[in-house]
Amino acid sequence: MFDFITDEHKMIQEAARDFAQGEIAPIAAEIDETGEFPMKTIKQMGALGFMGIEVPEEYGGAGMDSLAYALALTEISKACASHGTIMSVHNSLYSYGLVHFGTDEQREKFLRPIVEGHKIGAYSLTEPMSGSDAGNMQSRAVLNEAGTHYIINGTKSWVTSAPVADFVVLFTMTAPEKKHKGITAFLIDANQPGFVLGKKEPKLGIRASATSEVYYENYECPVENRLGEEGQGFKIAMSVLDTGRIGIAAQALGIAEAALDASIAYAKEREAFGQKIGQFQMIQQKLADMKCRVEASRLLMYQAALAKTAAKETGARYTLEASMAKLVASETAMWVTTQAIQIHGGMGYSKEMPLERYFRDAKITEIYEGTSEIQRMVIARNLTGLR
Repeated sequence: MFDFITDEHKMIQEAARDFAQGEIAPIAAEIDETGEFPMKTIKQMGALGFMGIEVPEEYGGAGMDSLAYALALTEISKACASHGTIMSVHNSLYSYGLVHFGTDEQREKFLRPIVEGHKIGAYSLTEPMSGSDAGNMQSRAVLNEAGTHYIINGTKSWVTSAPVADFVVLFTMTAPEKKHKGITAFLIDANQPGFVLGKKEPKLGIRASATSEVYYENYECPVENRLGEEGQGFKIAMSVLDTGRIGIAAQALGIAEAALDASIAYAKEREAFGQKIGQFQMIQQKLADMKCRVEASRLLMYQAALAKTAAKETGARYTLEASMAKLVASETAMWVTTQAIQIHGGMGYSKEMPLERYFRDAKITEIYEGTSEIQRMVIARNLTGLR
């Protein structure tokens, strides 16, 4: 249908679909209920190449493009949004910064084990008093007198995969008087003294994706583990979030697709007043609107993925395309899952069916990696040039 989707793209999409439906879907409801991190399947995903799709082959990745990543992530998220979140963090938030700003030594130590599935990575930007306003960070990194280590103190919140992470890409202040320009990125070994896990968040959705606070208590980070230069952290974080938003669009699309498929099947099976409910015009209207929104989200996701791939040659930004895809797909996921529950009636509200899980999982896509409000601000600023 689209000539930009190659046989190679189709192969990874089909491989992801087969794995998702064969290995992930059967355990999705259970791990949602227990909140257990799916370590076994995540390591299998690493072995299959799903945890570093855009990472160059020399560092253990698949060396493919953004469209391949988006197609695969959609299939994984369609089976289980928790797996999609973990996959997104590895591919977008963690790996992207290392590929583009790391040294060869850093990539070998901190990147290869992540993309091959041997280690778990996390990304840490948010703080209790600093979400969208990154310039308000309270955590600090101070270079010691010998100039060999940064001493890091502070609290980070909503760190996805922190309870099981081996490595973390951390953003903290080295020059707080400079606000955004005083943020620096670091590569953190979570198994060293001074890295202290806080409470695990009891989340509404994506419950098998472990999330917690992290306390840094005089954590000593070697200078060679600084990612990029001092003060370059905000630039790194924003470039990472651009690519991350394409991942969230793919995750949201997968959730919406799953809810739509379930609704179509139910409309063809469920009978009321002597006919299939899919014969009622109100149900038909819902299904038609759901399909249109899903396909619009897919096209925006494709556009953003292709813009990112083109940017490798031109150096152009793809912030606008990424924000539009993330905004529309996330709000589509929330809207479609709401309609899906309505179509299923009382059964949609029951944990015996996956609709309520899709609904709970969809909500976070409107919040993390930039809320819908932030996406609208980013889009408007790109349109007007005004700040």
